[in-house]
Amino acid sequence: MNKPNFYIDLEKEFPEFMNALENLGKTVKLTAKLDEKTTQLVQLAASCAIGSEGAVHSHTRRALEAGAKKEEIIWVCLSLVSTIGFPKVAAAISWVRDIVK
Repeated sequence: MNKPNFYIDLEKEFPEFMNALENLGKTVKLTAKLDEKTTQLVQLAASCAIGSEGAVHSHTRRALEAGAKKEEIIWVCLSLVSTIGFPKVAAAISWVRDIVK
């Protein structure tokens, strides 16, 4: 996976912090009770809920890499409509489509 430029910049500026962050991620993966595809879809849903375009892009890519299909990813977004509202869902789907085209 290619890291975005801002992430690379943070690694250079704050190496200890970014190392700790990566170690946290590794620990979560090592102790996970969910498969990678499910984990990425859950994280995608959370990203949609908080309205984070970058996180939606990232977790869409990761979900695809873990075997999720485009329709599953879109459905994750659609399933949130009664919780986060249509405007946030529409925005999230547009960000997903940046990746899956």
